[in-house]
Order: sequence, then structure tokens, then C-alpha cells
Amino acid sequence: MEEIQIAEDIIPIGEFKTHASALLKELKNVHRSIIITQNGRPAGVVLSPKDYDFLMNRQRFLDSVFNGLKDSNEGNVISDEEFKGKLESIFGQLDV
Repeated sequence: MEEIQIAEDIIPIGEFKTHASALLKELKNVHRSIIITQNGRPAGVVLSPKDYDFLMNRQRFLDSVFNGLKDSNEGNVISDEEFKGKLESIFGQLDV
């Protein structure tokens, strides 16, 4: 996703309602989110499904890394041999 362009990407809810179809079509091309304001304050953010999926996948990855580091710091780890044994019990003999 690209950076927000203040002059183009922050719009009042009335303008969004009036031009919703065109704005949603534009989201596919610009890869920027639209910030919708109500009474002069941010009220919502609209982004393309592709950009939403990117953000969700990135967050899941970061959560996994965080959880792995937390487990490591807490000593919740197994040795390489234990890991290999678990894999072999599921998949059979490994050719490593």
C-alpha cells in the first residue's frame, strides 16, 4: 500500500456517498486507503480487498513471529532431534 495523500484520500462522508462507485473503482488502481470523515473527524477507512488481505496476512505473520519469540523466551522449545522424531512419526522416514 502506498502512503496516504492528504489532499486526495481524506474525504467527508457526504462526498463518499455521492461518489462511492467511482471511489471504489479507483481503490483498485491506486493501492491507497480512503479515510472518511464525519463532522470533521476520522470515522472510517476504506481499502481494496487485495490491500485488506495483505494487511491481514502481514498481521498473522507478525503474530506468529511474536508467539514464536515468546515461546523461545519462555523455554517452550524442543531439540532438533525431538522435532525430527515428531515429523517422522507423522510423515515417515525423512531423507535428510
